[in-house]
Amino acid sequence: MDDEWICGRLGEDEPWVLGAVNPPVFENSLFTFATAEELGEAVRNEDERYVYWRGTNPTVDLAQRKLAALERGERAKCFGSGMGAISATISSLVSAGDHVLVLGAVYGPTTQFLRYLEKFGVTHTHVGDLTTGDSAIRASTRLLYFESPSYMAYAVVDIAEVAAWARERGLVSVMDNTWSTPLFQKPLTMGVDLVVHSLSKYIGGHSDLVGGVVVGPSRLIRPLALTEYQLYGAAMSPHDAAKVIKGLRTLPVRMAAHQERGLAVARFLADHPAVRAVNHPGLPSHQGHAIATRQMSGFSSLFSIELATESRDEVASFLDKLRHFRIGVSWGGFESLVNAPALSTEESVRATMGIPVGLVRLSVGLEAADTLIKDLGLALEGVGRLA
Repeated sequence: MDDEWICGRLGEDEPWVLGAVNPPVFENSLFTFATAEELGEAVRNEDERYVYWRGTNPTVDLAQRKLAALERGERAKCFGSGMGAISATISSLVSAGDHVLVLGAVYGPTTQFLRYLEKFGVTHTHVGDLTTGDSAIRASTRLLYFESPSYMAYAVVDIAEVAAWARERGLVSVMDNTWSTPLFQKPLTMGVDLVVHSLSKYIGGHSDLVGGVVVGPSRLIRPLALTEYQLYGAAMSPHDAAKVIKGLRTLPVRMAAHQERGLAVARFLADHPAVRAVNHPGLPSHQGHAIATRQMSGFSSLFSIELATESRDEVASFLDKLRHFRIGVSWGGFESLVNAPALSTEESVRATMGIPVGLVRLSVGLEAADTLIKDLGLALEGVGRLA
């Protein structure tokens, strides 16, 4: 099935759409039934039947079908936030006394959630690579969680190798694929069990929604949909689902532009004397570039650089000098954004992830690359003098 067709047309020609160019937004909070028996049957299968907004909704369901098809998964479940998807997914796979193995650097709030689970008897261990994985596994380990490219450092792992390693040890593998989107990387086809995304980023694409999704086989999605999704209450609204559907329509075009502009900016920064390193998998100088080109069909425009400084004040000054890049969290929209973990991330989380003081994250938007390069060049003047 062609990705562009999935993004633009899948499910949008069905009778219930009534020929509308934009699929209808079902605003109702509940659905009624002709008989009590019909209601009972629907409630027993609320992961697939329309009963109440907290379960599912035709507009949300269309977004889920598109996302599942893009990831080549059987089913998808959309949530009211990325962390809603992540926390429900992890919770569905572990119980008190279980252990989670985390490979590489992952999204900061994911680590915070794993720490939160300690109060319920669920522990976790971070490992840098698979060479130390076996020594960290316990009899109670149930889950391997990872990202590729990884959080902030954008290190790349061999996804098929990691998935096979987990399966051989009886672990369920969960991967955050937000960085690449389903267009540029399809972890389920490489053996990963479940994939999660923040829909607030590239898939939404306009910084106007918060949402998340988990995609995978029905045997794992169905119990999650019936239990954690219902009980946590992190339901996606039909209005946000409509934004996801509209974002998907332009996703192929936007990602091509993000890739082009992101690589142009990354190449400029790689040659700048005030920059120690550029962490962009699309650059041949990146340690994981060969693996990335083998398992990815493209590159997004989110990456990090390490400034030639150990001074938090100098990092802050660099951000303040930027005029076109805006200072803010999140990424994936039209606007270009910049953020520095040393100024905004909990120290213990940053230490766990091995993030240096001089690391700055850039989200290259859809503005002209020349404009962004000029902005960065002016802000970099003088960086490193305090080092």
